[in-house]
Amino acid sequence: MADPTVYQRLGGAEGVRRLVQRFYALMDALPDAQGVRDMHPADLAHSEDSLFKFLSGWFGGPPLYMQERGHPRLRLRHMPFRIGAGERDAWMRCMHQALQEQVADEALRGGIEQAFAEMANHLVNQAGTEPA
Repeated sequence: MADPTVYQRLGGAEGVRRLVQRFYALMDALPDAQGVRDMHPADLAHSEDSLFKFLSGWFGGPPLYMQERGHPRLRLRHMPFRIGAGERDAWMRCMHQALQEQVADEALRGGIEQAFAEMANHLVNQAGTEPA
């Protein structure tokens, strides 16, 4: 029997959805996330749905995003937004807290957070703000 995927370890669709919902609730609530929140539409429903579908596949579950929209091309899709170190760090603060609250398994949480950090660094597109 194969090892369980991250998707399975998070509790499947329900666990991933809870993580995404908490992430966006924190983005709405944390004052230091306002800059990254402003990059999103007032109604976060579409953003939540997109992130849920992306994470479903990325975590080893159903590739919902790919089935609906094709390859995520994350860097290309984020190019219209000015993403510097501050935006990256605000996004990561929200995700860090959501993971702390939603994922009890420390090793799993640490691995997910490391993967998110690498992704967030990859999306930085403002000169002079690249990761060290």
